[in-house]
Amino acid sequence: MRVSWICLDIMDLPMLAIHARRARLPEGWATDVRVTLDGLRIALVTPGVAPDPGDLCIDTLLPALSNLHSHSFQRALAGRTERRAAGGESFWTWRETMYAFVARLTPEQVEAIAALTFCEMQEAGFAAVGEFHYLHHAPGGAAYDRPAELSHPLFAAAAETGIGLTHLPVLYRYGGAGRQPLAEGQRRFGCDPGRFAALLEDARAGARGLPDDTVVGIAPHSLRAVTPEDLDAILPLAEGGPVHMHVAEQPREVAEVQAWLGARPVEWLLGNAPVDGRWCAIHATHMTPGETAALARSGAVAGLCPITEANLGDGPFGGPAWLAAGGAFGVGSDSNVRIAMGEELRTLEYSQRLRDLARNVLAPEDGHTGAALYLAAAAGGARALGRDAGAIAPARVADLLAVDGDHPALAGLSGDAVLDGLVFAAGEGVVTDLWSAGRHSVREGRHVARDAIRARYCTAIAALTA
Repeated sequence: MRVSWICLDIMDLPMLAIHARRARLPEGWATDVRVTLDGLRIALVTPGVAPDPGDLCIDTLLPALSNLHSHSFQRALAGRTERRAAGGESFWTWRETMYAFVARLTPEQVEAIAALTFCEMQEAGFAAVGEFHYLHHAPGGAAYDRPAELSHPLFAAAAETGIGLTHLPVLYRYGGAGRQPLAEGQRRFGCDPGRFAALLEDARAGARGLPDDTVVGIAPHSLRAVTPEDLDAILPLAEGGPVHMHVAEQPREVAEVQAWLGARPVEWLLGNAPVDGRWCAIHATHMTPGETAALARSGAVAGLCPITEANLGDGPFGGPAWLAAGGAFGVGSDSNVRIAMGEELRTLEYSQRLRDLARNVLAPEDGHTGAALYLAAAAGGARALGRDAGAIAPARVADLLAVDGDHPALAGLSGDAVLDGLVFAAGEGVVTDLWSAGRHSVREGRHVARDAIRARYCTAIAALTA
């Protein structure tokens, strides 16, 4: 495996300060804002000042979002699963295609795909990623000598791109609810709690070579892939860090879990697991009103992946009831069929409009919908990743996004209407710069390592599809 632990020199140059014509601070918009960085954190935020010599001057500065749910290897499937087969297509048929693809991946290909995925995330405006990582073993399911062998390519990709990484090794023990055996295509995922503990220890050791903003959490895959006993065994291994879990993604999943455990997935978790603010409930699509309100009150973040949920036909999230109960949310790119920060938020809102036959569904009264979505996702995504980011304020991790205020989608907009334009009108080319914990990875709209990363990705795809 090619190891690239040292970020490019251009990303290691000291940054004295960023000067923004305008910036969205926690208290609102400010002009002529100077943001001084001290390593990975923001040291000072000073509005109403002129730039000093040597400052990097940009137009519009925002807190960058965290991408809270990704399976980076699935980026290589984009465009390869959009053909209708006889008998109809669903999440479950898509999954079989994914398994066939997974069977061939090498560690080198995993790294090449992850590097491009992380690069594209940063160019889209995501400063950090939660990598929900269940690809653990060699083809056929044989164990590697090193338990976390396939975590290390992700670490190398994160180091090369500079993205903030929350690594989430997955316990995936069974092929379906009720202790069904793993299918052939799932054997590369399979772990019992003992093997998972060793894998997690190895992953934590490997992650120590990454920057200090790196986080390692845990991810019991779902109640169709782990048992209550498995959950009890691994939750202490989180050691206070993030816990991510798929819940209620598909009606069939809900029905199968209910038939097995006597309760729907969210209902069972709330009654039997210590669900709190450390948890991120991925998808949480098919919940009852009571489950929605109770899960929101638990403090768990809803991990929404609107583009993937639309692509797979999962269904829309119950947004109004979630927000009414005070629920937090963030967005992720999941299958990475398309990596587009604004489009994730736009798809979320549009799914609510299509269901409810209404407009501006997720906005507060007399509020801006794009701003409400963007700022909530910035805060919720950072919390889900155990990352002290999501706002431009002293002592926060410097996850920062600069956008072009003269872009046609933003031209003439002011105040929170800027965020409406970013979410609902902007496409490619609006991002100018991005910092992940102070690492200036995107400059003038391009990742500083894009060309080399893209070339390796194309080589990997050529080998996979030969």
